[in-house]
Amino acid sequence: MTPSREVPGCLNGGQFRFVKKTLLFSSLAVAVLVVLRRYSYFPETSSNWHSRYGFSCKANSEGSDYFSSSPDNVNVIHLKRMVYPKPETLKPPRTNVLSVSPWLAPIVWEGNFNIDILNELFRQENVRIGLTVFAIKKYIRFLKTFIETAEKFFMVGYPVNYYIFTDLVSNVTNFNMTVGPRKQLIFLEVPSYERWQDVTMRRMQMIRDFTKQRFASEVDYLVCVDVDMRFQDHVGVEILSDVFGTLHPAFFVKGRDKFTFERRPESQAYIPEDEGDFYYAGGYFGGKVEEVYKLTNHCHHAMLTDKANNIEAIWHDESYLNNYFLYYKKPTKILSPEYLWNERDGTAFYLRKRRLISLHKNADEVRN
Repeated sequence: MTPSREVPGCLNGGQFRFVKKTLLFSSLAVAVLVVLRRYSYFPETSSNWHSRYGFSCKANSEGSDYFSSSPDNVNVIHLKRMVYPKPETLKPPRTNVLSVSPWLAPIVWEGNFNIDILNELFRQENVRIGLTVFAIKKYIRFLKTFIETAEKFFMVGYPVNYYIFTDLVSNVTNFNMTVGPRKQLIFLEVPSYERWQDVTMRRMQMIRDFTKQRFASEVDYLVCVDVDMRFQDHVGVEILSDVFGTLHPAFFVKGRDKFTFERRPESQAYIPEDEGDFYYAGGYFGGKVEEVYKLTNHCHHAMLTDKANNIEAIWHDESYLNNYFLYYKKPTKILSPEYLWNERDGTAFYLRKRRLISLHKNADEVRN
């Protein structure tokens, strides 16, 4: 019987099994690395939003990046003991209003949230809030009332930066407005425009630009509101979310055919008559700084595209906002008309509170 012998350049059975196992473990290691990179467990591969947009966000007290890339650095919130009524699954607190959207975004009504729980959550996160308002030309007459009532009702107990965009800095600084601890009045000088339509549409650009220049390093959330308003009840952290919109008080019970969307297909704000979830007010939106930047940047570029084609959307920035909320980023939270009500409309059975009131004015006189 001829004895077996090794052939040069070939593997025997034991060597082949060893090589096979080595290749298998190498493949698994590569797969793990790919997964870790995909979910940004390595700091150098994380794709933070502020890096993509060319500016940085705040750092926490330890100096690490705001958006931590290591799971070991995640802060765990521990709530203190609290006593409150047990939520009843089959007994919702509100049955006369819609409380959740078809995409599961909560619609905020009085009775549907516990502010004590929310305060405990948000205070542990040390959130900082920015409130933007435009006091341009004759609209400066509304500023003092706006700030004075905000001090009573808006984000009480939280640090707030009031960002006041104005073309009349010397005028508004003489209004003798004072704010409480951890609150700041910050006046941002901006140009005025001949037409009021240009003033309202340029708000998106100005909010976007200042978000990049300073808001991203100073606050966590932005709330963008019209100045011709008066706070008259609590507005707190229950409104905060990734991105929120507010139901327009004139349209929230009406059908799509009554919504004043932009109907021209050639416009970037176009919404056809058989589409649309809700009609959102242009004068009250917000969210995390990242999301507000995305929203305002998109709307500004959409306006520029339309302007290049000699198109002006029917309701200006509000038209682009509605298009954005329908097609690009549906709100993760929706504020009910409690948060934006018209002074002339009295009250209604579904309103348990009227938190922010739009003041009656002679629109033609104040705009011109």
